[in-house]
Amino acid sequence: MPLLSVVVPVYNEAKTIREILEKISAVNIDKEIIVVDDGSSDDTGKILREIKYSNLKVIHHTSNRGKGAAFLTGLSHAQGEYVVIQDADLEYDPQDYPKLMEAIIKENADFVLGARFLEGHTGLFMHRQGNKFLTRLFNFFFNTKFNDYSTCYKLFRRDALSLLNLESNSFDIDVEILAKAIKKKLKPSEAMIAYYPRTYAQGKKIRWIHGVQAIMAIIKYSII
Repeated sequence: MPLLSVVVPVYNEAKTIREILEKISAVNIDKEIIVVDDGSSDDTGKILREIKYSNLKVIHHTSNRGKGAAFLTGLSHAQGEYVVIQDADLEYDPQDYPKLMEAIIKENADFVLGARFLEGHTGLFMHRQGNKFLTRLFNFFFNTKFNDYSTCYKLFRRDALSLLNLESNSFDIDVEILAKAIKKKLKPSEAMIAYYPRTYAQGKKIRWIHGVQAIMAIIKYSII
């Protein structure tokens, strides 16, 4: 059984998918890589069919079902003791996996979040402010003290994830995972990570509507 399952939801990332898989593969840790192509309409699927790693699994959705759906598909195939989500857009550095693993083991935690705000968060101004606002909102509703609730890097013990009965097909998966983890009284930890934000011209997909949806999801999961 691999130590770490790296789940990579992918949608139209032909420009970066090969490079991110090279970066993941280069990390010196026992792992499996599970890529879920969520109905990409560019050359992502073609490129994935060309890449051959002994520890790589590639799953193709026939249509675009959403980040949450892609993650849940990947999770259903995961066999590692731990699971981490990895975006394919090069904003996050896989070399931070050992740091996340060290934090979860040292703190005897159920999950660890990669925190971007501990040494200053760069990138688009509205995204910085939006992330900070949503993190404060999440902390208010769930009585937590997270530095960065919306970080991509959420590393969980796989047996802990199995307790959450996750259902979201959309970007709401970020809220659902943490909200249910807190309600299950799972033990959290955080670790500082590197972050290299891209611009809309480079393919960034987050828009203002996702912020509105996140607010609604925070309220929803606080009362159900």
